[in-house]
Amino acid sequence: MMSLLSGETAFELHWPWLLLLLPLPWIVIFKRKIEAPSYIAPHLPIFETAKKLGFGHINNDQTTPKWKQFILLIAWISLVIAICRPTYIGDQVDIPLSGRDLMLAIDISPSMEEKDMQIKGTQVTRLKVVKKVVSEFVQERSGDRVGLILFGSQPYVQSPLSFDVITVNTLLQEAYLGMAGNATAIGDAITLGVKRLKQRPEQSRVLILLSDGANTAGEIPPEKAAQFAAQEKIKIYTVGIGADEMMQRSFFGSRKVNPSADLDEDMLKQLAELTEGQYFRARSTQELTAIYQAINALEPVEQETRSFRPTKALYYWFVCFALFAYGSLVIHNALFKLFRTLSYSKQGGAK
Repeated sequence: MMSLLSGETAFELHWPWLLLLLPLPWIVIFKRKIEAPSYIAPHLPIFETAKKLGFGHINNDQTTPKWKQFILLIAWISLVIAICRPTYIGDQVDIPLSGRDLMLAIDISPSMEEKDMQIKGTQVTRLKVVKKVVSEFVQERSGDRVGLILFGSQPYVQSPLSFDVITVNTLLQEAYLGMAGNATAIGDAITLGVKRLKQRPEQSRVLILLSDGANTAGEIPPEKAAQFAAQEKIKIYTVGIGADEMMQRSFFGSRKVNPSADLDEDMLKQLAELTEGQYFRARSTQELTAIYQAINALEPVEQETRSFRPTKALYYWFVCFALFAYGSLVIHNALFKLFRTLSYSKQGGAK
């Protein structure tokens, strides 16, 4: 690879050895001259006949005009440079990758269908509120790797850690109640999150777990999973969602009920404490929004800086120039022959 530097920018040829093709036309011409016959060709009557028929003046000098030779030379050089793959390399650009690796674990068990929260005065399910608030949270995490785990009876990775927050958001919106089972495996969800986060830098591992119930399924107890997360230096923020009271109508009238009676707040608090995280309680859409805004305000951790130099292929410019040069010569020759033919026709008609 050959490089021509100019300040911070550079012009590189990926295959510079192909420049050896430059003298090829002169080699071919020289070889033809050597192999050309040295005898004098006989003078044929057809030559005089052609002159009498009016094909114009036949120039015995068969050499190509110098201006045509120059154009052919430039076109050939352009083609050779094009096949050498010329590339423009711009100034170095440094991209600081600041932020955290955030794995979102969201409960999608059937209990998330409870309509005890509101959006713009309309009663909606907990899952719909979570989709709205978490979607806004994900969109603001520019520069962070965000992943998504959905869990019910068992957890699964809906989206791996990625800078593509748009895809993560899309996959979140496609989640539906019960798609992971009817129970709640909080311990297994944490374990899966730890498995995905432990290969990332230690000071940037965060798991945000949201649930509206207690651990009712799974093979690993939540406390054991939290201890495993603490060993891997993964911080867990837990969010308990669900209203404390709501009016329930029945045949006998209305009465107040606690739709979050199954929420195990003590367990969620313990999970956060074991990993030096924090527990949040979301009883309404406004509280859930405030919680994710608080998490969003966490001081980002500086990670490695990624550097790159933008490149741009230039071969097509040289190809276009060569084609333009060759095309100009072809058009010139065609027009010359056309004018010569028209001139001959006029001369023939005059006779």
